Amino acid sequence: MKIQYLGTGAAEGFPAMFCNCEYCKNAKKIGESEFRTRSQVLIDGELSIDFPPEAYYHSIKYNIDLSAVKYLLVSHSHMDHFYAHDFILRGYKYADKMAENIINIYGNAEVIKVYNECTKRELKTVVAPHICLNELQPYSVFSVGEYRVIAIPAIHSKEEDALLFYIEKSGKGYLHLYDSGEVEDKALTFLSKNGARASLVSFDCTFVNHTAQPDARHMGIENNMRIKQKLLNLGVCNSDTKFVITHFSHNSNPLKQNLKSVEKQYGVIAAYDGFSIEI
Repeated sequence: MKIQYLGTGAAEGFPAMFCNCEYCKNAKKIGESEFRTRSQVLIDGELSIDFPPEAYYHSIKYNIDLSAVKYLLVSHSHMDHFYAHDFILRGYKYADKMAENIINIYGNAEVIKVYNECTKRELKTVVAPHICLNELQPYSVFSVGEYRVIAIPAIHSKEEDALLFYIEKSGKGYLHLYDSGEVEDKALTFLSKNGARASLVSFDCTFVNHTAQPDARHMGIENNMRIKQKLLNLGVCNSDTKFVITHFSHNSNPLKQNLKSVEKQYGVIAAYDGFSIEI
């Protein structure tokens, strides 16, 4: 599987839109190499995890054919992870010669509600049948094309069942753990009992060096390390598993110089916009 990190920022991006903190000012001074758009992961060019406002920008920046995406797994309904308005453009006079006729969107009940709210005014009747909505529940195991997917609950929202995903193809597994605080033991055990064996794990590291309380909505590197050890103990990961940190907030100094020290100290890979890795 080819895993592409098209965006690696938290909700506000980096530098943040309305911010003049020292980190954001430094990022603007250094330039584009420090910029981070809202988070999106693309697998094999055909399965996307989340769809932020920058999905269009990602498509032109990294030469991505979004019409070739067959499956969209949505972690939750927050705007930075699901910008549903753009789907009114998937067909009609807005799109011609698309690679795939249908896209299947998978998400919780709130994701489907947000999709319906955002598209009801402008979605053409000729476009609607080619966008299929599939409601997901936590603790579910299902297949999309060649991929086996396990959905577990995130620690993120009281208003909806935010989800985390394990995705497997041809014996290789990718574990996607953001947006979330420290994942419940019950959810990690569910992964293990259902045969999840991750070659690569992506951690929400919103807070970078700062450690979050266990019930927080996001994690820092020490929180990541606690989850890593639990995954190793359960056999979901092993000594060959690669660990990536991403989804960085402007509040937590996501400048590359700082992240290099985190990489060295903790043995992780700090993703950046456009970073890709194969497993």
